[in-house]
Amino acid sequence: MTLLERIKSLVDEHHGEWVSLRRHLHAHPELSFQEHKTMAFVADQLKAWGIDHETHVTDTGIVAHVRGVDPESRVVALRADMDALPIQEANDVPYASTNAGVMHACGHDVHTTSLLGAIQLLQATKDHWSGTVRCIFQPGEELIPGGAKGMVAAGVLTNPTPNHILAQHVYPQLPAGHVGVRGGAYMASTDEIHLTIQGKGGHAALPHLCKDAVLASSAVIVAAQQAVSRMCPPGVASVLSFGRVEALGATNILPDTVDIQGTFRSMDDAWRKDAHALLTDIVHNTAKAHGCEANLEIRKGYPHVHNDVQVSAGFKQAAVDYLGDAFVHDLDIRMTAEDFSYFANEIPGCFYRLGTASPEEGNDLGTHGLHTPRFDVDEASLKIGAGLMAYAAATVQ
Repeated sequence: MTLLERIKSLVDEHHGEWVSLRRHLHAHPELSFQEHKTMAFVADQLKAWGIDHETHVTDTGIVAHVRGVDPESRVVALRADMDALPIQEANDVPYASTNAGVMHACGHDVHTTSLLGAIQLLQATKDHWSGTVRCIFQPGEELIPGGAKGMVAAGVLTNPTPNHILAQHVYPQLPAGHVGVRGGAYMASTDEIHLTIQGKGGHAALPHLCKDAVLASSAVIVAAQQAVSRMCPPGVASVLSFGRVEALGATNILPDTVDIQGTFRSMDDAWRKDAHALLTDIVHNTAKAHGCEANLEIRKGYPHVHNDVQVSAGFKQAAVDYLGDAFVHDLDIRMTAEDFSYFANEIPGCFYRLGTASPEEGNDLGTHGLHTPRFDVDEASLKIGAGLMAYAAATVQ
């Protein structure tokens, strides 16, 4: 029996177990950098399977190793994130979140389960592949500065340095049984915009006696959006969006201050730096022109994700071998962000997408978007999540 055949046979055998693992994780989500019970749960599974591992890496992270034939011949890494989001779950399912206001609305329960399943498969087939697979269970992907940054600093990519690293993310735009990948630039850098416009409040019917922070804020938002769209170099993907504007006045009250929050994203590091300077000038000068002052903080977040072209091609071939050509898709760039970029900036990496929607026509399971209260997955996706990850770890050079 080939390695591929052996893995697929084991996938069918263990799928029910993985469903149980995923449902436990989904029912017990923990916020970024608070994954203490999740870490303990994962560690208990690894201990039961006899897997060498270290806990409390940057407090709540885990690093495990699975060794095949000639373990020093090659080292590759796999990564899964473990944290959840501050969202109240709206799904009426037996495994719904038991932690009020916290939910695995981004599929990290699937990622963690898939890596656990891949470890189980790699351990069961260790006589069929060569090298060592380092398995990284990472905290805090959802919160700047990102758990990946801390784990890199803690040395998870050293002693020895892996040849490359692979990671996956759930993708409701594809049905279970499908995956997608893109070599080269794939996901954007992400920076947070935190801005307060300080004016002078008063009666809304007497604006000449006030410094209108609401009007100034409106002008700042429009000017910043225009500048980014007009000054961005041709061919560079970039986006500036403001998602929170808080002006606690009333119909007849102009407030003293307006608080604004937004995000700036880019696929180009040079433009990212220039845009920060451009936004700083525009925000301060526009506020001043309206008689107000601006307090601006740009919190620099994750770098953009660049998938190594060679590793991505190797993964794509492994996926075609495992699933068939019709089930492997070329992806477009995304302006969403991922702290996997910290790993991929250190060693060659490939971040790919796992289809999680139901393949049945008319069945909306798994079709609700990420970061929403109704997000869920077709659990058949766990078969590919674990099986393909194990096969790629064993075969991609």
